[in-house]
Amino acid sequence: MEAVYDYLKNCGTYFLATEEGDQPRVRPFGTINIFEDKLYIQTGKIKAVSKQMMTNPKVEISAFNGETWIRLQAVAVEDDRLEAKQSMLDAYPSLQDMYSANDDNTQVLYLKDAVATISSFTVEPKVIEF
Repeated sequence: MEAVYDYLKNCGTYFLATEEGDQPRVRPFGTINIFEDKLYIQTGKIKAVSKQMMTNPKVEISAFNGETWIRLQAVAVEDDRLEAKQSMLDAYPSLQDMYSANDDNTQVLYLKDAVATISSFTVEPKVIEF
């Protein structure tokens, strides 16, 4: 899991895919954090992406670092605890202008049943499960 965290953190931006009805939806994300040995992402509950993950929690993440790419499939599980939210906000102080751990909008989700594959054109894929 830490290798996946490092990969996504070093990329800076990754792309999160969800589903809305029969339409895939993809958007850039940048928040990634480890809290209590789980990998977390963050969004706002008012956003469409939040509603999509609450309807169908299966997500995919993809990123490219210039040489290799990662594809991560997982189930996004909401963690509504203040401690989990505050951990994310501490890791990303710039978010504190828009979000607060005790507001009704901040949402953090951890990724469970995750399978990440790091690939390139020159070496065999590396699979990481957590």
